[in-house]
Amino acid sequence: MLEKIISAINDRKEISFKYSGLSRVAQPAAVGKSLSGNIILRCYQTQGDHIEPGHQWNLCIIDKMQELNITKTTFIENPPGYKPGDSHMCEIFAEL
Repeated sequence: MLEKIISAINDRKEISFKYSGLSRVAQPAAVGKSLSGNIILRCYQTQGDHIEPGHQWNLCIIDKMQELNITKTTFIENPPGYKPGDSHMCEIFAEL
């Protein structure tokens, strides 16, 4: 799954997946190791359900993601408010 996410970041492709029982589509921005040792994804949700309405930026634990697919949708611009060097990651494997 990690390789798929890295590929999506490098190719600037949106991904679809289930997380916390909700279907989501998102622009992956960064993937790496969290300060607590989990492999995590920082992404900007463009479609799907939200646990917290209006909350587009998500931090997802990769092991909890299901049904991950790379979509055909390419994004050129960085997601709104994106900043490289995610402070929640002690090691970044790939980022925009």
